Amino acid sequence: MIQYNPKDWIIFIFRFHESDTFRKLTPMMLLIGLYAGGVAYLELEYWKLADSSHVKNLSLIHTTVGFVLSLLLAYRTNTAYDRWWEGRKFWGSLVNNSRNLAIKLSAYLSDENDLDFFRKIIPTYASVLSKHLMNEEVSKMLFEGLDLEIDHHEHHPNQIAQKIFQKANELYRAGTISGDQFFIINEELKSFTDICGACERIKNTPIPYSYSAFIKKFIFFYVMTLPFGFVFNLGYYVVPVVVFIFYVLASLELIAEEIEDPFGSDMNDLPTPKIAANIKKHVEELL
Repeated sequence: MIQYNPKDWIIFIFRFHESDTFRKLTPMMLLIGLYAGGVAYLELEYWKLADSSHVKNLSLIHTTVGFVLSLLLAYRTNTAYDRWWEGRKFWGSLVNNSRNLAIKLSAYLSDENDLDFFRKIIPTYASVLSKHLMNEEVSKMLFEGLDLEIDHHEHHPNQIAQKIFQKANELYRAGTISGDQFFIINEELKSFTDICGACERIKNTPIPYSYSAFIKKFIFFYVMTLPFGFVFNLGYYVVPVVVFIFYVLASLELIAEEIEDPFGSDMNDLPTPKIAANIKKHVEELL
């Protein structure tokens, strides 16, 4: 995730980072510019259409359709950001629940072996969940110091959550913690799987294909028809105008595509490995 100062306007304007939409759209912008220039040449130099030509009235259609397109893009961007922010809230809940569980266990347990087990396995769940959402392989180094055997063909976070609950249940059966204490920590134990399921829902349920495809087609045909009507008023200046309009509209769609799946490795995705590292630091301090 990109770290930045939201008050530094100069850097925003002149900095082109790796995920900047200008870089991604540059080839297409060049093609759109050549296309707009070709249309302008044909209408002004080759066909020599008069200002009274009905083609000039196409700009009226763009005014009406542009309003509809702006509503669609606004809805698309808001929906994508909602998914990003929802994912961040779930990982915030994971941080808080990990801390709460560690705080309660630090008060309930006195045996160093039990404390050491939870000191290692609680951060392990966050690390495994992060890699699970990013479709990365879970390294065996994550389990160093723990008696864990992970089946890489099965759901990784569920296996860690199962180990945590089994250990808590063993402590209850052995009388190390009371039934009331077990009930109190059960909410945190349960929340781990709830958070995992919610994150998987975001990751595995993208925006419907037909909706996303329609917006892309809408932007393409809208931009491709712009030069025909605008060339009468702008002349060859239609080239930078059309390129700029394409850049604005396509950038909004690209941004929405990037943030609608917040658990990847893109520059604007959630820093889940960093959050997992913070959980490890906090749990070790508490236990």
